[in-house]
Amino acid sequence: MAKKQKFAKESAVTMTEMVLPNDTNTLNNLMGGRLMHWMDIVSAIAAQKHSNRVVVTASVDNISFRKPIKLGNVVSLKAQVTRAFSSSMEVFIEVTAEDIPANKRYTCNSAFFTFVAVDQSGRPIDVPEVVPETEEEKEHYAGALRRRQLRLVLAKRMKPAEATELKALFENLEPLKED
Repeated sequence: MAKKQKFAKESAVTMTEMVLPNDTNTLNNLMGGRLMHWMDIVSAIAAQKHSNRVVVTASVDNISFRKPIKLGNVVSLKAQVTRAFSSSMEVFIEVTAEDIPANKRYTCNSAFFTFVAVDQSGRPIDVPEVVPETEEEKEHYAGALRRRQLRLVLAKRMKPAEATELKALFENLEPLKED
């Protein structure tokens, strides 16, 4: 029997928050932990929409805070599943901040989170495949296997020699020439 498929766009979620005093540090900027909390929520909802299951966070890729988000800014978090494996799903999150009175909007963060769908006993369960449609969805889908292999190698759950997608990236590189 063929595995069930769902379009990537079916998992899309947008969450909006306003940065309030309780969300900020002593510089009146959004605390990084609060932003990560919001990112975890929005990406979990996207993973649940894709899998129609309860999901648990399995990993979070690098999160860099490019620009501070100020008190009073409106934060939009957009999440969408990029690819699904057997029970795990990679979710891309993009964060934008908006200073509405100044009419300024900027992208301040993005990351990939990985979730695992679980059954009622907490055991991993199969999820539908992702069908990408747009160019951006296809790029995220194509890169997901390399990112997955890197995560597994770093977690020591895969031997570097087995990471064929990663090896392929480096096999075609020209060696640096010495002067």
